[in-house]
Amino acid sequence: MKFMTGVNKKETLEIRDLLSGSYEGTAVKVNGAVHTIRDMGEVAFVVLRKREGLLQCVFEEGKTKFNLKDLKEEATVEVEGVVKSEERAPNGFEIRLAAIRVLSQPAEPMPIAVSKWKLSTSLEANLNNRALALRNVRERAKFRIQEGVVRGFRDFLYGQGFTEIHTPKIGAKSAEGGANLFRLEYFHRPAVLQQSPQFYKQMMVGVFDRVFETAPVFRAEKHNTKRHLNEYTSLDFEMGYIDSFEDIMAMETGFLQYMTELLENEYAKELKILGVTLPNVAQIPTVRFDEAKQKVAEKYHRQIRNPYDLEPEEEALIGQYFKEECGADFVFVTHYPSKKRPFYAMDDPADPTYTLSFDLLYQGLEITTGGQRIHDYYMLMEKMEKRGMEAEGMEQYLSVFKHGMPPHGGLGIGLERLTMKLIGEENVRETTLFPRDLSRLEP
Repeated sequence: MKFMTGVNKKETLEIRDLLSGSYEGTAVKVNGAVHTIRDMGEVAFVVLRKREGLLQCVFEEGKTKFNLKDLKEEATVEVEGVVKSEERAPNGFEIRLAAIRVLSQPAEPMPIAVSKWKLSTSLEANLNNRALALRNVRERAKFRIQEGVVRGFRDFLYGQGFTEIHTPKIGAKSAEGGANLFRLEYFHRPAVLQQSPQFYKQMMVGVFDRVFETAPVFRAEKHNTKRHLNEYTSLDFEMGYIDSFEDIMAMETGFLQYMTELLENEYAKELKILGVTLPNVAQIPTVRFDEAKQKVAEKYHRQIRNPYDLEPEEEALIGQYFKEECGADFVFVTHYPSKKRPFYAMDDPADPTYTLSFDLLYQGLEITTGGQRIHDYYMLMEKMEKRGMEAEGMEQYLSVFKHGMPPHGGLGIGLERLTMKLIGEENVRETTLFPRDLSRLEP
């Protein structure tokens, strides 16, 4: 009988091991995928791709126990050799090979050249070969940075006393309503894919006070733009016992500050690969919705066409305005019209035609929607009645308000959009591992 006693200690070393120890002149064993082979005759450079980056190995005819002709790019290998300093090599060292053991060989050549610094393929070709294209060092770096965003979100909120929750994505009714729902049959009953975890995270405020979730949401929007997806990852939090909706904006500002510091300290390599300059988040300006529309109308001579919502061009101009006036990359736009906000949004007591809500724009693109929620049962039912809404399918949600709820609010951040703006991409599909849009269900 065998027993597992913990993680197995491996003989093979990782790049971080080699960087943290004194291995100069020492024989080591490493593994990886053959990223590229540069054959110079009696000497060849075999570059391995590992999870932490590239590792240069030197093949020497007569000294390495292997026939170089038997080695192919994208083969996975285990190699042995001696560590030598080399400032021109990635990470400042290389391995002089003594032996190579092939773990697997590719069955056919790659359809795209992932070893190039930048993929020269179209976005369509990139997405059609997504799992292979992501082996490219620059493509992979995008999602390492995305990892840092999610890690920052989780770590910061844990530090602020939030509890992580996991809510269902199939439900009887959606929090947002409207026509953009994916409807399905659930054991002969109608159901929908959730557009947000809104109902559940509000319910859980009554349990844990502060909750958050990182999970997919679904929007059946027939948009085929550079900023829309039909499935995306939402970073959501909801917090109770707030004094005003400004507490929500302040918490998001704190997250952004924590996130940028984390990226700067622990993802510097990926930031350098992509040439990313992190935004200044020391302070973020706020402006009312109606004032924002007026400011850009006056400065950029643009007629206000829709008094109830911001058009994409207006969002871009608001971003431009605050960059020019304040040097700000982010701006909170507050007090959106009640007509364009969900029924649970708290109306402004000073003017009920507006809500205590906000969007956060990043370089002119909306990445966050949030605000204060109605926590009083009678006020909630009154607003539903005014909108002609039925309570059917929302009984469980509404019941928690019958039994007392604290003043609360929250937000949802679009992960892919935030990553897109951080790294300077123009299409949200570039920062989505496997995009789902109007035309794409594969891979």
